[in-house]
Amino acid sequence: MPSDRHPPVIVAIDQGTTSSRAIVFSQRLEVVAVAQREFTQHFPASGWVEHDPEEIWSGVVETTREALAKAGVTAAAVAGIGITNQRETVVVWDRATGEPIHRAIVWQDRRTAAVCARLRGEGHEALVQARSGLVIDPYFSGTKLAWILDHVPGARGRAERGELAFGTIDSFLLWRLTGGTVHATDATNAARTMLFDIHRGVWDADLCRLLDVPMALLPTVMDCAAAFGTTEPGLFGGAIAIGGMAGDQQAATVGQACFAPGMMKSTYGTGCFALLNTGTEAVVSRNKLLTTIAYQLDGRRTYALEGSIFVAGAAVQWLRDGLGLVRLAGETGALAAASDPNQEVILVPAFVGLGAPYWDADCRGAIFGLTRATGPKEMARAALESVCFQTADLLGAMKADWPGACASGTVLRVDGGMVASDWTMQRLADLLDAPVDRPKIPETTALGAAYLAGLSRSVCPPPTDFARSWALERRFTPAMDATVRQDKLARWKDAVARTLTRR
Repeated sequence: MPSDRHPPVIVAIDQGTTSSRAIVFSQRLEVVAVAQREFTQHFPASGWVEHDPEEIWSGVVETTREALAKAGVTAAAVAGIGITNQRETVVVWDRATGEPIHRAIVWQDRRTAAVCARLRGEGHEALVQARSGLVIDPYFSGTKLAWILDHVPGARGRAERGELAFGTIDSFLLWRLTGGTVHATDATNAARTMLFDIHRGVWDADLCRLLDVPMALLPTVMDCAAAFGTTEPGLFGGAIAIGGMAGDQQAATVGQACFAPGMMKSTYGTGCFALLNTGTEAVVSRNKLLTTIAYQLDGRRTYALEGSIFVAGAAVQWLRDGLGLVRLAGETGALAAASDPNQEVILVPAFVGLGAPYWDADCRGAIFGLTRATGPKEMARAALESVCFQTADLLGAMKADWPGACASGTVLRVDGGMVASDWTMQRLADLLDAPVDRPKIPETTALGAAYLAGLSRSVCPPPTDFARSWALERRFTPAMDATVRQDKLARWKDAVARTLTRR
């Protein structure tokens, strides 16, 4: 526990897709200090995305040291560390040296698309969905792991002999932080591998055989709030307990205090990820959503339906960097507000295919309704509306899958960079026909990781009390005429239908 000379603080390590951050929180879970480092994106072939695990590791150590220095605290004042991470990204390393045998293969990577198509063609999707809650897609870790074993000379034999270790980024960081003494992950990250039985809470031998993954590679699976070990004293000037771990979207679910069945959060970054808490029921989706673990505490799993949108903020980045229509991403809201309401321009942002509920990796983006009068204002509105339309698709699928979503009177809690746009959040509420709540603390992913660590270290209250501390910054309520809403949604559905390759 922390020294009596200092009030306790908690450190959240937030390892994302483009940067690593460390955030120091007070015991009351207020942000004290932040440090951030971007790292290199590697694109060795079309559709391939890789990261250097060593660069990620050095960035995590540097940002943690910097954040502690900015906060003016030493390791002795830190109650615990929580880790949250980009999910599904795969690292394989040597157990003896800790050195990765290949660059990390990132969740966005599509190199195993042909393998996934073969597995679907052989009729394995029902088994995969029944056990893991997932669809067969390159997005998830299992086929990426098998690719590394098959393409790094000698890797498969070394894996079978127990010489190698596999993990998502959280597991790799934990190994390094503890000096190679702990090989573990948490239930939310395990649930994204396509190798884990989310109902029994164990690695599944049948799924491992299907994907040709030796079980000797796999880490121990723990609760999200647990004693994960302690850091090597030399890293941060003293040993620090590691007490929390969750994949980024699940950490945001915790940070948004979505602890009751029917509560829903959606994170708007490069992509968008919406999770609906379904309680102790692992709802089987009939509408191509994912059944996943929202969090696991005291050995009890809470489940969620999840929808993944591949392009959200990336659509705005495209307007800025690809078309040069805006100088700053923040300009798009004002442009959209000033657009011509009589022009119904629809952007289907399938730049890398469409995620839930379509899961069409081969379709590509399209724009409908262009006229000679269409300009930057209408394009800005179309880009922002595309995010709202996709979220409406997810909510509709969730309501169709689980009656509790209808009965709960859904209120969407939002976070991520895009939620700063009042216009976008109002349009989101209008098209969902549901309230949208923006919290006072926008750092919900890191907040969730910090809370889990604080819960494990007995410096944070139980979930019910934490939920009462959640604070609303602004609620956006629906104001669009129902006929207008239905007309807009129908136009969107028609545009998507014209874009899909799987009809």
